[in-house]
Amino acid sequence: MSQTHFDYLVLGGGSGGYAAARTAREVYQHVAIVDGAETLGGLCILRGCMPSKTLIYSAEVLHLAQQGKAFGLKIPEAAADMAAVHQRKLDIIQEFADYRQEQLHSDRFTLFRSHARFIDEQTVELTDGTRLTADHFMIATGSVVSTPEIPGLKDVPYWTSDDLLDLDFLPEKVIVLGGGIVASELAQFLRRMGSEIIQIQRSPHILKEISPEAARVIQQKFRDEGIELYTGTQLENVTHIDGQFIVTFRHEGIQRIAEASYLVNALGRQAATAKLGLKAANVTTGEDGKIICSALQQTSNPRIYACGDVTGPHEIVHIAIMQGELAARHATGRAAAPVNYDNLLSVVFTDPQVGSVGLSEAQLKARGVDYLSADYPFDDHGKSILMEAKAGYVKVFAERATGVILGAECVSKDGGELIHAMAVAVTLKATVKDLLKVHWYHPTLSEIWSYPLEAIADEL
Repeated sequence: MSQTHFDYLVLGGGSGGYAAARTAREVYQHVAIVDGAETLGGLCILRGCMPSKTLIYSAEVLHLAQQGKAFGLKIPEAAADMAAVHQRKLDIIQEFADYRQEQLHSDRFTLFRSHARFIDEQTVELTDGTRLTADHFMIATGSVVSTPEIPGLKDVPYWTSDDLLDLDFLPEKVIVLGGGIVASELAQFLRRMGSEIIQIQRSPHILKEISPEAARVIQQKFRDEGIELYTGTQLENVTHIDGQFIVTFRHEGIQRIAEASYLVNALGRQAATAKLGLKAANVTTGEDGKIICSALQQTSNPRIYACGDVTGPHEIVHIAIMQGELAARHATGRAAAPVNYDNLLSVVFTDPQVGSVGLSEAQLKARGVDYLSADYPFDDHGKSILMEAKAGYVKVFAERATGVILGAECVSKDGGELIHAMAVAVTLKATVKDLLKVHWYHPTLSEIWSYPLEAIADEL
């Protein structure tokens, strides 16, 4: 049984883990990465951001083609070729995966294609019995699909998001359990490709991560496109009989039954920490299994750091990267500033998209901040009208005393792109008057920001 010592050892070669390893390697000579996944690359590249957004964009192109009449176009037929869509997705993500794998296999790192568990506070044991020690560790093992305690759910052959992202055929009818980001993005994708969709959400509205106002826009869009959407439900039972899934639930006091040939469990994910031996490492976790960290990403064992989905508080790729980089800088004795979550940028890739940055209205109220807000609808905006993209709005929040932009929300076509104008403002603490110095070009979608900015400026 061999044992090897490293300056810095990373568990997990996804976006956060790789960022930590790369940053540590700027100082340390001996950096190792342990990753036992069947394919290297991490959740974002292989089973998350890149494949899902590739598929969603294909569905958007199809949807626009099918709406050709609204634009004065004669498009006789537009339909999905799922095998071709699937192959395109494989080709695209392979390019990203190849690049990441090349980085992980480079001579800058020692790569162990294995799984690891801690056996004490500074030692991990690999699957083959090899033991590794290190001065510092980074845990970046990500998350896995969770299965809530719903009677029957664990006993049926449901799909997860992994299965949906790997489809090469079009399922006729699908029940989607959940209303979070993954559930909602993929439900609309399948509907636009041609599947019949029943979506069942337990909370009062889908996308509970966003404002109720924004969620209402998305819910209406889903229903307009033919998704059979139920919110505020209680899931009672799931069975699978003769190839059919049967979901029993209560909605508005009435017991209902949904049936389909396919069922997607999109009710959430949980931190992948169960097999890491964290107790032996003296690493504390919360009741949800997430690793508890300081603002500098240190765990209860100062040798060990964590980043990304295993710790939160936001399961977003760029957050995992920022956490990994700051943790590695701290471990290597360099200046390291905690991630400022008051500048948080988030995007939901439904159509319309939902982009948000900074403090939400609920957060501002909870903190007792004296603020001004203004909004403006896309159905009264030139560029969005000519694009037949009239659903949604923009909203801006500014501190009353100074006019500093504290947050913003955008529900619209390409809202994930538009929100970055406000992300710059929030991060740089720009004021409303600063932004009104900008040349907002006409006609563009982006110029819509000038309207709420002007309304707030008038009040200041």
